[in-house]
Amino acid sequence: MGNLLKVLTYNELDQGPNFFLDFENAQPTEAETAVWNQVNAVLEEAQTILAELQSYTGAGQEIREAIQNPGDLRLQERAWSAVCPLVAKLKRFYEFSLRLENALRSLLEALTSPPYAPTQHLEREQALAKQFAEILHFTLSFDELKMTNPAIQNDFSYYRRTISRNRINNLQLDAESEVNNEMANRMSLFYAEATPMLKTLSNATTKFVSE
Repeated sequence: MGNLLKVLTYNELDQGPNFFLDFENAQPTEAETAVWNQVNAVLEEAQTILAELQSYTGAGQEIREAIQNPGDLRLQERAWSAVCPLVAKLKRFYEFSLRLENALRSLLEALTSPPYAPTQHLEREQALAKQFAEILHFTLSFDELKMTNPAIQNDFSYYRRTISRNRINNLQLDAESEVNNEMANRMSLFYAEATPMLKTLSNATTKFVSE
């Protein structure tokens, strides 16, 4: 992947490769179609993910009122009702990162397979190279939105605290069936990263290279 990035980001001052990339008109060849279709489905979903993240406002007001009035059952229920659909949305974002990881792997396999060098692959398979660039663009856009929205961490932290408190009191909440403890742990690790999508793709690339 490092070689691919060097090829895609070199400038005229670098002693980089000399070839033409026509991303605007790139169309998949017959040999590219299977991988292109798989990745395209993920990239189409990526636009929905970005739109949902951009409109994510959080449940800050409801959470503050619930914390400030721990004995008010109505406010506790109101905060919980506000947080649960947001956590379901955060789960969708996390699950999408796994699909994006698989899409990246398919592209890496296609764009690094012998006997061709990365520059040759980029010349021969420009539609896939364009998708590779689009994945990187989505990753940076997602992480920028996440970094500037503290409500994501706050909502999920409140959700986990509420789940833990009710487990101690031997109460079962309906939301646990959608985001069980194992899933919640994985989501916590994901959202704890400053740039979770980039971290996911970086880990996937490291794993790909080491195999």
